[in-house]
Amino acid sequence: MEFLNKLLGKKEKEVEISSILPQEIYEAGVLELQDIIAPSALKISPKGLNLGEKITRTFFIISYPRYLSESWFSPVINLDKVFDISIYIQPIETEKMLRQFQKKVAEVQSQINERERKGLVRDPILDTAYGDLESLRDNLQQAQEKLFDVAVYIGIYGDSEGELDKIESEIKTILESKLVYLKPALFQQEQGYKSVLPIATDELSVRSKLNSLPLSSLFPFISFDLTSDKGILYGINRHNSSLVLFDRFSLENYNSIIFAKSGSGKSYAAKLEILRTLMFDVEVIVIDPEREYEYMAEATGGKYFNISLNSNNHINPFDLPAAREDESPADVLRSNIINLVGLFRIMLGGLTPEEDAIIDRAISETYALKDITADSDFSNIEPPLLSDFELVLAGMEGAESLVQKLSKYTKGTWAGFINRPTNVDINSKFIVFSIRDMEDELKPVAMYIVTHFIWNAIRKNLKKRLMVIDEAWWMMKSEDTASFLFSLAKRGRKYYLGVATITQDVDDFLKSPYGLPIITNSSIQVLLKQSPSTVDNLQRIFNLTEEEKYLLLESDVGEGIFFVGLKHVAIKIIASYTEDQIITSDPSQLLAIKKAKEEMEAAG
Repeated sequence: MEFLNKLLGKKEKEVEISSILPQEIYEAGVLELQDIIAPSALKISPKGLNLGEKITRTFFIISYPRYLSESWFSPVINLDKVFDISIYIQPIETEKMLRQFQKKVAEVQSQINERERKGLVRDPILDTAYGDLESLRDNLQQAQEKLFDVAVYIGIYGDSEGELDKIESEIKTILESKLVYLKPALFQQEQGYKSVLPIATDELSVRSKLNSLPLSSLFPFISFDLTSDKGILYGINRHNSSLVLFDRFSLENYNSIIFAKSGSGKSYAAKLEILRTLMFDVEVIVIDPEREYEYMAEATGGKYFNISLNSNNHINPFDLPAAREDESPADVLRSNIINLVGLFRIMLGGLTPEEDAIIDRAISETYALKDITADSDFSNIEPPLLSDFELVLAGMEGAESLVQKLSKYTKGTWAGFINRPTNVDINSKFIVFSIRDMEDELKPVAMYIVTHFIWNAIRKNLKKRLMVIDEAWWMMKSEDTASFLFSLAKRGRKYYLGVATITQDVDDFLKSPYGLPIITNSSIQVLLKQSPSTVDNLQRIFNLTEEEKYLLLESDVGEGIFFVGLKHVAIKIIASYTEDQIITSDPSQLLAIKKAKEEMEAAG
């Protein structure tokens, strides 16, 4: 830094490097690092320093309160700003300080005695000072404390004076709320800048005396901890290696959302949370679009249902849940009719207002054929099927095109999908519905039917549950499915339900008008490794800094940012060996596990 120091040592108001640089380089005979990194020009003013395109301003702490609370400096350390902090600590000989203390204690005691002799009212300031001095002197004599000369300098950077003023105001507000006061190094900005450079040179020498305990509260290597005293382990805080430990059911809502590019560990993170959640007597239900949870369901004793055209597992969308104590059968029937209209809107590629009214009337008449009305007890009545609805619809005027579109679900290649009675029993702690083998055109329909079936089961019995929707962007393609996902996120808390939404297609998710509300209704938000095409969108939504943006671009698998409320930390998701064997999606690991299982069966 010799060349830079020479520049900073110049007394002229402005020093142009262009006139010095060739001569300096010529005399040195080599182009050194400091020649490259030095700014093109310096301009020293009473309140700051111009370093090329940046402006810097230096402050020093001049006053501390009587007591410093723990981590009082952390709000400044964690500020989302560019700044430098230098802390100079110089030990003071205890013997020397004890002699000064003895003199100071005598002075204060003399003032107290003089006031008593004159009959004046007791001065609490003098009494407090005397008590503090005596207490500190005792601690110094017993070697429980030491004294230090401490200097704290803060150098801030900005593109304009206005930006510097704003940062200065923010830092001052934070510190003054804790009775810590700053002053700018007026007419000493050159010395101030040298003092915050990493060359351990204190040219300001503005020091305060602090003993060991308050000095320890100034420890600069701190970051936010995101943890609670109960819950499951989500990962490790990459800043300080503390545990990110949370119970989602203790937050304002129980929802979470994970954004990540393909292959960055989003499903791995979700499966790890599921595995750890199952140990706390929580029921978990998963909608699996890629058949990633099948082995996990088998390993944990759960149930796995494959929903496809050729599957033996069927769900009848006309099923009606039993009415709860706080609701009437009429409300249940009305709600299910509305849901069925939404289903037919997806199945038939949209409805005109006239068709919507026809479908609504046909559904009511289909239920009426089975003696299911708003006034009846339908808890033990077998519900109608889609073919029953088709017969009713065929007899209605203006429904010809609707019947033609519906026929492929009742008579065509898709007839085996939903035109059957329900034979799915979800009485288990861990349930997985796979729709991988369902044709892409039918996946939104399948997800809508499955989520409504799950919702009816959830409303029936109040239990602590977690519902995981992987590749949720499928549901965001249709307004009806997106609307239903949003209603799950909003209403789930009343039924002790947490909704975990996972998606890789950020743009499709956020194109829906329900995308952003789903994010804001999620207490836990996890951003893992992102692609350059989507990271700018996420930066805007989550108000990320440039450093956090690049952290997401450069993260390894299972690394990212973990949000809870207004706080967030960089996280690394780590599983034990046993957990990894259960939840892995790595094809090589899965083949090895399968081979080992076959060998064990052959040997047995």
